[in-house]
Amino acid sequence: MNKHILIADDDPHIRDVISFALEKAGMQVTQTEDGRQALDTFRRHTADLIVLDINMPELDGLEVCREIRKFSEVPILFLSSRDDEIDRILGLEIGGDDYVTKPFSPRELVARINVILKRTQQQSKAAPKPEHGTLRYGKLSIQPEQHTASWDGKALNLTATEFAMLQLFARQPTRVFSRDSIMGNAYDGNVYVSDRTIDSHIRHIRQKFADIGCENVIETVHGVGYKLATCQ
Repeated sequence: MNKHILIADDDPHIRDVISFALEKAGMQVTQTEDGRQALDTFRRHTADLIVLDINMPELDGLEVCREIRKFSEVPILFLSSRDDEIDRILGLEIGGDDYVTKPFSPRELVARINVILKRTQQQSKAAPKPEHGTLRYGKLSIQPEQHTASWDGKALNLTATEFAMLQLFARQPTRVFSRDSIMGNAYDGNVYVSDRTIDSHIRHIRQKFADIGCENVIETVHGVGYKLATCQ
């Protein structure tokens, strides 16, 4: 099945150039001309990847990314025309997967998109498969509907927030989550908490696992965030 790419850029020429290159590579394309339209379109029709310009009317690309990360982990490739914008997304702090600066080579853009799609497919294969609603990874077992978790058969007493964070990691165990991404996915509504609060929750989760014999549940990826460890 052809991959579906959503393009969001207020420049019709750039949209057409990208669309031509992607369609030539065998992909399906949907064009949108501003951030609000991109977000509304994605809510109605999901895509396999979003090409997202940073400078757009209605909502800029960074804000669109923040909103999408509240309900989806679709890969996002940013288009940027200024170096200082690149500095803002280099750490992938808001959930972007890659970036390309303008002007760009359409061939390079397609190559980067193919790399992201291939990586996403590999991550999907590595993700824990639900068994009657249960998520399993290493010795970790999570029952989302029952709101329970265990490691090597030993039950864990987690708070609601800790459980939400652990479930977030377990659903994409190969992904590195930034603190902003954790906050957007693990907290209900438009709740803001500090980095220290996120770090505190991570420490509590680690301690609870350590108490039952698991010393490698969550890894720190310095400068980026956290990811699920081997859980062995």
